Amino acid sequence: MSEITKPWKLAEKFLKNNQKQPSSRQSHPFLADDPEAVVGQFHNLPVQNLSDYGVYLSFGRDRVLLPNKYVPKDVAVGKKIRVFIYTDSEDRPVATTLEPAGVVGEIVALRVKDTAAFGIFMDWGLEKDLLVPRSEQQGRMEPGETHLVKICLDESSHRIYGSTLMAELCPGDARSLASGMAVDLIIHSITPIGYTALINHTCLGLLYKNETFEDLSIGDRHRGYVLQIREDGKVDLTLKKPGYASVEGSALKILGILEANDGFSPCHDKSRPEDIQAAFSMSKKEFKRALGSLYKQGRITLHKADGIRLK
Repeated sequence: MSEITKPWKLAEKFLKNNQKQPSSRQSHPFLADDPEAVVGQFHNLPVQNLSDYGVYLSFGRDRVLLPNKYVPKDVAVGKKIRVFIYTDSEDRPVATTLEPAGVVGEIVALRVKDTAAFGIFMDWGLEKDLLVPRSEQQGRMEPGETHLVKICLDESSHRIYGSTLMAELCPGDARSLASGMAVDLIIHSITPIGYTALINHTCLGLLYKNETFEDLSIGDRHRGYVLQIREDGKVDLTLKKPGYASVEGSALKILGILEANDGFSPCHDKSRPEDIQAAFSMSKKEFKRALGSLYKQGRITLHKADGIRLK
């Protein structure tokens, strides 16, 4: 974690110069040697005692404060409360009942809230924003933008931080993939020709816009398929099973849309591609395949003068 120390030292220097508040990090050494005192995760912790500032919860071999504003009304000594543990602005462990966008180890889409000389602050749902140090940024980040961020933990300082580095988001390559393989996708970015997506948290691939018939946003998660792996190692993706394997799903989609529209659609196999895409969110090629399958099964009738109907 040495590569993120420098921006944090800059952050500490900035805080000292402007707030003149000493760090209380040394007052909480139990985080370093207590395996049950895990920061950056949810815990169900019993109430140890009440105080004027909130309630203290048993946390590993020590305790952690849940401030008054998060204390439930029916609190009692011994009762367990589900809380998220992180560190406050003075690096003290603290509990909250607020739900962050993710826990340590997860990849989530976050909005840039503010910038500083030492890093970027991301809104992740807690009072203390998530810092992405400058050395952990893949590229330029501006307020209001949304980026994929991996939530990380510095084991030495127990600080939670974010990273947009590709080495953190997808540390592998395409060697484990094969054409036609089903994969889990997270939309990483949007380009003029398509959507870049994380594949199984290992590498990147591309969904072409002319093959994707729905609007996608950064952070969206989908089940997809490897369309092909090019000679240069780049991966083309699709949201539908390649080839005729997707026909069954497309046919069911057409039937559902027909049933929702009194059994009729003005689209047919000679309709314009843009009309088919608007009505069924699929390519004309896929639409014609599915129509052919439904016609052979006797489930629809084709009327090229006005459209298709359910039998």
